[in-house]
Amino acid sequence: MTNNAESQVLTDGFHLVLDALKLNGIKTIYGLPGIPITDLTRMAQAEGLRVISFRHEQNAGNAAAIAGFLSGKPGVCLTVSAPGFLNGLVALANATTNCFPMILISGSSEREIVDLQQGDYEEMDQLAIAKPLCKAAFRVLNAEDIGVGIARAIRAAVSGRPGGVYLDLPAKLFSQIMDAEAGKKSLIQVVDPSPRQIPAPEAVQRALDLLKGARKPLILLGKGAAYAQADEEIRTLVEKTGIPYLPMSMAKGILPDTHAQSASAARSFVLPEADVVLLIGARLNWLLSHGKGKTWGGKSHKDWGGQKFIQIDIAATEMDSNVRIDAPLVGDVGSCVSALLAGMGSQWAQPPAEWLNAVAERKNKNVAKMAETLAKDPSPMNFHSALNVVRDIIKANPDAMLVNEGANALDFTRSIVDMYKPRKRLDVGTWGVMGIGMGFAVAAAVETGQPVIAVEGDSAFGFSGMEVETICRYNLPVCVVILNNNGVYRGTDKNLGGGADVAPTVFVKDSRYEKLMEAFGGVGVYAATTAELRKGMEEAIRLRRPTLINAVIDESAGTESGRITSLNPAAALKK
Repeated sequence: MTNNAESQVLTDGFHLVLDALKLNGIKTIYGLPGIPITDLTRMAQAEGLRVISFRHEQNAGNAAAIAGFLSGKPGVCLTVSAPGFLNGLVALANATTNCFPMILISGSSEREIVDLQQGDYEEMDQLAIAKPLCKAAFRVLNAEDIGVGIARAIRAAVSGRPGGVYLDLPAKLFSQIMDAEAGKKSLIQVVDPSPRQIPAPEAVQRALDLLKGARKPLILLGKGAAYAQADEEIRTLVEKTGIPYLPMSMAKGILPDTHAQSASAARSFVLPEADVVLLIGARLNWLLSHGKGKTWGGKSHKDWGGQKFIQIDIAATEMDSNVRIDAPLVGDVGSCVSALLAGMGSQWAQPPAEWLNAVAERKNKNVAKMAETLAKDPSPMNFHSALNVVRDIIKANPDAMLVNEGANALDFTRSIVDMYKPRKRLDVGTWGVMGIGMGFAVAAAVETGQPVIAVEGDSAFGFSGMEVETICRYNLPVCVVILNNNGVYRGTDKNLGGGADVAPTVFVKDSRYEKLMEAFGGVGVYAATTAELRKGMEEAIRLRRPTLINAVIDESAGTESGRITSLNPAAALKK
């Protein structure tokens, strides 16, 4: 803008925020417009940024978070103040827990009114509320500090262990005016926000010595390994050592699940039997029974199985968080794996044949058993028969993105559907939080341009189902497959009190979810057989049209809480 009286070119807070984002390579904003950021979303479009507008801020936040995981740059979510900000907090906290780089930017009420609690529009001390839930939180009060605020947010989101960052922008900031040239100079293009962290040579040698002495070694890949995008280095390490490997769910595809060294089908055998375990971007949290208990060969949940652990993690504080880490390798995954490879030299002894043969025997036995189960085609469908179709579709379309959430829908998909390429499987991750489905699906389509298959439990879909309108509005190549068994876990529960109300876990019988997609111009498919499911999915991939398939399965299919029954005390007592 120009001040005619002084012939001075001016800029304002709106443009400085957008200029700072563009300067740092941010091309897409996920959010929901409203006071006080509606004009910011309009101006963002005018400035060439893509604005993907959602129906609920939590879904926009989930989209930004997974965009960060896929790109390695912080995904940006933009919300209104107070209620909108609060809606985005679940996604912000989930991003931090899962180590997804994300920035939640929220408009807010004026500080002088908030601090005196005088009752401003949507008054809330948002910065104070956000701080405990994210890596860092900043507030910008002056236009000349916008560049610094956004630079700090970017660096905090991606440096070290990635995570969520909150940036508070009071409404008054946007209308502040300053000299355009001075404003341009105040912006910061962040240089090397996530520098390599090289492991100490003695730490590398300690790890190699431990691996050399192993009789039953195992490599365990976590989603941190997928985020690192060190795919070739990891593949080389696995193949050079000859060690069996086990991928966590979002690490599937770093090497194809069909790789000869994959031990996924022998998970319950290799974890308690391994004597040395190399963790690459994986944490010994609840998903790995904290490195203790019967999963690892212990006699009770407190017992350590006696394994020796080598752990690669960028955060030194992660070491010894549950059990002793004998060889901590602190650094980024790429640098640590490269250092291990360099230290191995040209020759490296393969693991003992006795170990490899034992793993292969158990794996082949379980693969054959699964193949026998998948060959069945019951009516109505069950999880196995429906997911056998998804398995085939992914095999034929390995570039497609797979989004997955639910209880049984999550567990069965993880064990049945093979992945062939890295960062193609996106799911609930460390928290196990439901509701990521449609947000992840939208961002996966936007960020990669590839078709997306979202396999949803009927319960999980309910958390974000309205975003099918968003999928249709942007004409995204998303195929949603709802495994519909009429309820949470299953649709057969009864009201224990004998009243007229259905059980808390039971939904409306025979719900026609596909009609929701049709309402917004997408394709709805009712699939009662595997043939109908296959046809619907093949058409969705071929036409790249928004599609929702209501895959009706046996309502008695499924178990309480999937594979985490032990976390539900009453259900555990029934075992």
